[in-house]
Amino acid sequence: MESVLPIPAVPFIPVRDSSSGFPVRRIYCVGRNYAEHAREMGNDPTRETPCFFSKPQDAVVPGGGEIAYPPATSNLHYEVELVVALAKGGRDIPVAEAPACVFGYAVGIDLTRRDLQAKAKDKGQPWDTSKGFDQSAPISPITPISSGGWRDSGAIWLAVNGVEKQRGDLAQMTWSVAEVIAHLSGLFALAPGDLIFTGTPAGVGPIVRGDRIRCGIDGLGELEIVLL
Repeated sequence: MESVLPIPAVPFIPVRDSSSGFPVRRIYCVGRNYAEHAREMGNDPTRETPCFFSKPQDAVVPGGGEIAYPPATSNLHYEVELVVALAKGGRDIPVAEAPACVFGYAVGIDLTRRDLQAKAKDKGQPWDTSKGFDQSAPISPITPISSGGWRDSGAIWLAVNGVEKQRGDLAQMTWSVAEVIAHLSGLFALAPGDLIFTGTPAGVGPIVRGDRIRCGIDGLGELEIVLL
């Protein structure tokens, strides 16, 4: 069937040490997956069923760089996260089989319009406007499992203008990568090209125009953005 409009381009994320790219299908995110962050947001850090939300495919900013401060907010927050890139998917994936679905990992920032999120929470409304805006998902090149290994521990950190704001360890995640994949596959049919932002450690906070945000995860390199 012929399209009546130009077909939108599929975003590609560079693959580390390769000339190839990873095509993005969907972007899923896990909320409150580190106990201390759950506490700082006023929530119970127990192992309740994971909270999921999503961002649109074209929210990704491959490699970071300059990002425009978004409209309709005066309280933009950073959240550094381990991002899981899937090579395989399916429904109701057992925890033991989830690792076989992973292509690799990246460093990501879940940018959040916190004031809009707070209003949505108060009214029991969805988080879409607070999480799924343009350029809300900067991401580093993806490190394949074959060259980077499985990630269940390692330092994760973020600094604003050279001052460290977040530091934690992937081992502190309430739900592991394999458990997150298993839970998510009970809600959606996962597929190759899906990205999963796995949550952020404590220390989230506001950023303004002109701020330089740099973050990293052991073995996965760094990601940097500048707010315009």
